[in-house]
Amino acid sequence: MFSEILKLTKTYKNINRITQILNILAKHGFGQFIEQLNLSRLIPFRKRLKIFTQVEIIETTIAERLRRAFSDLGPSFIKLAQILSSRPDLITEKFAAEFAKLQDEVPPFPFEGVKETIEKDLHLPIDQIFAKIDRAPIAAASVAQVHKAVLNDGTKVVVKVQRPNIRQTIETDINIMRLLASMMLRYIPGAEIFNPVGIVEEFAKTIKKELNFMEEAKNVQRFARNFKKVESIKIPILYPAYTSERVIVLERIEGIRINDVKSMERLGLDKGEIAENLVNAYFKMILEDGFFHADPHPGNLFVVDDGIIGIVDYGMAAWLTPDVMESIAGILIAIVNKDFESLIDEFISLGMVTEEVDIDRFRKEFLNDMMEILIPLYDTALAEINFAEYLDTITKLSLKHKLKIPSSLLLIDKCMLMVDSIVREIDKDFNFITASAPYTTMLIRKKYGPKKMYAKVGKNLSDLADSLIDTPKKLRVLIRKMINNEFIVKFNIIGVERLIRDFDRSTNRLSFSIVTASIIMSSAILTMSGIGAKVFDMPAIGTLGFIISFFLGIWLIISIIRSGRF
Repeated sequence: MFSEILKLTKTYKNINRITQILNILAKHGFGQFIEQLNLSRLIPFRKRLKIFTQVEIIETTIAERLRRAFSDLGPSFIKLAQILSSRPDLITEKFAAEFAKLQDEVPPFPFEGVKETIEKDLHLPIDQIFAKIDRAPIAAASVAQVHKAVLNDGTKVVVKVQRPNIRQTIETDINIMRLLASMMLRYIPGAEIFNPVGIVEEFAKTIKKELNFMEEAKNVQRFARNFKKVESIKIPILYPAYTSERVIVLERIEGIRINDVKSMERLGLDKGEIAENLVNAYFKMILEDGFFHADPHPGNLFVVDDGIIGIVDYGMAAWLTPDVMESIAGILIAIVNKDFESLIDEFISLGMVTEEVDIDRFRKEFLNDMMEILIPLYDTALAEINFAEYLDTITKLSLKHKLKIPSSLLLIDKCMLMVDSIVREIDKDFNFITASAPYTTMLIRKKYGPKKMYAKVGKNLSDLADSLIDTPKKLRVLIRKMINNEFIVKFNIIGVERLIRDFDRSTNRLSFSIVTASIIMSSAILTMSGIGAKVFDMPAIGTLGFIISFFLGIWLIISIIRSGRF
């Protein structure tokens, strides 16, 4: 414990940040969590005493309190919560739903910081780049803020500028997260179920890309190529000469928000056409291109001219492998045809069913659940089938059966629900299945076409040949290890580490109790002897010993009560 605290103080330049994180967690009722990690001594004694003696009246859920704590903890934790909101498989649906409420709205930083970053990164005075740039941002988030501007040639653009020192802040917080995650595994029984180390590493990988605006610039260029021949979608022009890791300049797309139905009606726009353009764009991204815009909220989608949709903010984008794209098409076809057996086969082919799962039992239980939930929804006509609702229902069933869902599928589920919500607001009669038909048909043709089948047969024959060639060699290695006593069988006894931790904690409490009892006995002997200075006719040293023993005893009792083990 002491070595870990010492490691904290050596690793980070500013111990105040660690203390700040612990204080905020304690403020929102996570004092016991801090105590379990043995980090309570990093909190000032007065606050520590208040935390461990307070009687908490919890009127909100743990998920809500954690969401509020993350909001107070700043950019790094806000971003972590937003990423986790699309991973209910890791943190449960309750926490994911609560984290989805977390807004990334923070006060803007001064324009002087904007000017300094632009000039430093682009190596030009700001007036040589822009004829005009608004001092007040149109949007301010935890990582960056956006300003309207006009280039010297008169082109209207938007400028996205990263917050000063945000990289150092996030890097420091990630290091703290890593250490807290490792301590959770060591001190909190059952924490491995949530894979805290894996969550932090996935967050570190994601935020690293988001902090590099060159990655966002590449995303813009990819979407521009993919939608070059699609007239109904507008991708903003990127200005590479004015783009760096901390600054990105894009063409300004001006229009009405895609959920502003009243403005559409006032302008006489075809709402059905707009809904169709949006859905077609996302089916093209997911089922044809394998690369999709992962944040389709109304603030990122605008209607510009005659139903054309402009898409902005390309910081969040995701890739899909060809196999995943084919499986998505297969899932969609299975849903439409009520072919639940094929649906289960697609899940197995995606690797969602782990080796520990009994396949036959899984098929039976999963099939019963799907029929119970989905069959009643088929009473409606095909034109009224809600694809997004079905996709979300299947995802929830997968979570219930503890399937290993690829993160890309969960992100698709989240995106399609957002698109579905927008489309239903625009045009309640829109038919998702009809819109998806051309793309699914195309992918099925690719999947079962002669060229694809020939490639699969060739690959399988190649794998079989490799196995036949390698098997004798592997057998020889195995036999040699057995002869030389190098064959090792490893056993993992579940629960031993937890037993050791509990035994260690119990031993510490017993030692603490013995020390407290010793102080009481010593104080009693001193009091009886009457030796030394007196306070109110009682020996001062003996009285002090009783007072110390009293507080140590109270502390021990509180610790036992808070642990929930009597």
